[in-house]
Amino acid sequence: MFMSISHLPFPSVALLFLSFSIVLHLFLRGITYLIRIPDHGPPTYPFLGCLISFYKNKHRLLDWYTRMLAHSPTQTIVIHRLGAPRTIITANPDNVEYILKTNFDNFPKGGPFIEILKDLLGRGIFNVDGELWHTQRKLVSHEFTTRSLREFVVKILEVEANERLLPILESACVKHQPLDLQDLFRRFAFDTICNVSLGLDPGCLKPSLPASDLANAFDVASEISARRAAAPVFAVWKLKRAMRIGSERRLKEAIELVHGSIMEMIHQKKLENHEEGKNKDLLSRLILDGHDEEVIRDMVISFVMAGRDTTSAALTWFFWLISSHREIENEVVKEVMIASEGDERLDYSSLKDMWLLDACLCETMRLYPPVPWDSKHAAGDDMLPDGTHVRKGDRVTYFPYGMGRMESVWGKDRLEFRPQRWFGSTVDGTPVKVSPYKFPVFQGGPRVCLGKEMAFIHMKYVAASMIRRFEIRPVGHDQPIFVPLLTAHMDGGFKVMVRKRSL
Repeated sequence: MFMSISHLPFPSVALLFLSFSIVLHLFLRGITYLIRIPDHGPPTYPFLGCLISFYKNKHRLLDWYTRMLAHSPTQTIVIHRLGAPRTIITANPDNVEYILKTNFDNFPKGGPFIEILKDLLGRGIFNVDGELWHTQRKLVSHEFTTRSLREFVVKILEVEANERLLPILESACVKHQPLDLQDLFRRFAFDTICNVSLGLDPGCLKPSLPASDLANAFDVASEISARRAAAPVFAVWKLKRAMRIGSERRLKEAIELVHGSIMEMIHQKKLENHEEGKNKDLLSRLILDGHDEEVIRDMVISFVMAGRDTTSAALTWFFWLISSHREIENEVVKEVMIASEGDERLDYSSLKDMWLLDACLCETMRLYPPVPWDSKHAAGDDMLPDGTHVRKGDRVTYFPYGMGRMESVWGKDRLEFRPQRWFGSTVDGTPVKVSPYKFPVFQGGPRVCLGKEMAFIHMKYVAASMIRRFEIRPVGHDQPIFVPLLTAHMDGGFKVMVRKRSL
């Protein structure tokens, strides 16, 4: 009869376990070389795929992917992982153009991606495909191209900056107190986007810097939804959701607060007088057009999410980069003063002429994109321009963070903050047009971001208002950590000291 392991002395059990582990490890490593596909991806094992490597690198996925992409001749890798669809990750501009434009219809958001964000975004424009997407796109495209909305945005920015943001910076300057600039930008962006989208002023940037239950709920919902997408095994979060435990319970509570608050605003707006031209916020316009309440809710939530987190992230990294490149900072200050002609009031025309500031923001987003990656799911079998085979159901991810670090895309100085690259060799000093497939921060093709112009107005207004009055200097000299969620942010905030600028 065989002896039960429980009857073996402890050293024998330990030795047996160690021997088994070594044999298993050698077997897995050996079989890897036998079955591994030459796709320049991570080590891949039978059944598990690259789950082990993925788990080891889960806290540095961006740099892990970037390193593998840089070593791939095509800047494309294929990931096989237990519990997730086959994933193609690319930093190749030709592939990006093919995905976002050339064969757009074969690369929708897809069911797996929609499922991850459906609880939060519902049927909003950022989380739907097909006819519903086309309908919402057509509606929002009209609203975002109206001159009245642009003027409305500039007016809100002026009030929010002059009455709240700048006085807070002035106070910190006088008192020599450090500030978390990232937190201020998030508050500013939330106030602004709520005014534009909802006609509501949450007052997050009032002098007392009050907490906002709605803003906090957006934070919780965004973070947990993002962690769903990065989970090593998707079945885990699905089980937690079904049982309503842990993070999925917190997500459910946060979403209920967000949805309930937005629906309450919709009902309140419907009781108001909606004469055309009187109410310029997006919510009022959608109600006037007679759309279903849930569709309105989901669309508004999508725009609040996008408008808040992307601009605040870009501005945070812009001021960090500018603070360590004083010569560029001085040139931006000169440009702002010339474009505004010394006028305290900034308008759309003066902002449009700030080309160096525009280039600095683009260069910031090249290195630290607010949305570091975006995924589609193949509707059918296909082949990318670089020869990578795509199977129906594959997750296909284009990777702005990695693209900004590819020598093949941006040259040997790719890791340097060099706004001049955006001017090329132009004689008149105007920026060159860079392909959106080389710089896909605002996507490209049919899904190109409709809020791009509004985002630049927002960022340029805030940056110009601040940089001509104050010097922003980081507290400490450590390299900040870039954290990717639905949108990226600076880990731990951005602590700064504020000084008066001497001109």
